[in-house]
Amino acid sequence: MMKSTHDSPILVTGAAGAIGAIGRNLTAMLLARGHKVRALVRREDERAEALRRLGAEVVQGDLTDLASMHRAIEGCARIYFGMSVSAAYLEATVNTAAVARHHGIEAFVNMSQMTVTQMSITETTESPQHKLHWLAEQALSWSGLPVVTVRPTVFLEGFFLLLAAASVRDADELALPLGAGKTSPVSSVDVARAVAAILDDPAPHIGHIYDLTGPESADLDYYAGCLLRGARPDNRYRDAPTSEWSEKLRPAGLSEHAVHHLPVMTELHKQGRYDRMSEDYLKLTGETPTSMADFVKLHAAEFTRRHALGVGP
Repeated sequence: MMKSTHDSPILVTGAAGAIGAIGRNLTAMLLARGHKVRALVRREDERAEALRRLGAEVVQGDLTDLASMHRAIEGCARIYFGMSVSAAYLEATVNTAAVARHHGIEAFVNMSQMTVTQMSITETTESPQHKLHWLAEQALSWSGLPVVTVRPTVFLEGFFLLLAAASVRDADELALPLGAGKTSPVSSVDVARAVAAILDDPAPHIGHIYDLTGPESADLDYYAGCLLRGARPDNRYRDAPTSEWSEKLRPAGLSEHAVHHLPVMTELHKQGRYDRMSEDYLKLTGETPTSMADFVKLHAAEFTRRHALGVGP
């Protein structure tokens, strides 16, 4: 194991996140590099205990609470800031940034999203979350903090594991309301790996913006073929009506804010807004990002019917 390059812990927010969350993977990667990690979690549960077993210092707190963030940030020199889709996103960003500035941190890695690249003072989208991300980037640029901005495209784990695996597994189809647009989905594990590389030695990256994509940009027919190649070669992509798809979001436990945000993403996808390619991941890590084919191999069980695995009727 590498010896820590800094005596201060690195703060990782959202460290106990669910599937597709960056913080949990990032915590493990930084610890493996020999860094001390302070993991911020919203509640004490088995996920917090798992982080402790990895070797992280776990702190419970709320990104929008001033006292919480003083406890979390004091003594840290580097911060990873990431938050799930939330109406409180801008408040959380500014609150964290204000406390970070007070404590004089040396690097603030902000997890944004690629849509912001195409937004400006006169151009926005119908999603409140996109607007909050854009405003958060503005506030951070005004803050004077040593910021590094990371803008990933669509996450493989989000759209293809959480929101599409059931249709692949149960109906032999990839059903998403993404039209004929192309996209270059990236794995959240790869995003965490890129952030770990930045936090390991942040000085060369301060002030930079990194766009993170997968290794290919393709339409959904192509990804449907990747998902079921071999097992069911007749698989097809079905461009599901947005309304049909949206109705499944609330039962999945998503907030109203997220339920409004995700359909906007699907409309932007149809317009080709996610047909983007970048080599920033390769530049940061020296590696090629995970392809859809490799992702399917890693998550074969989630995309395969139970009887096909020999565990069902």
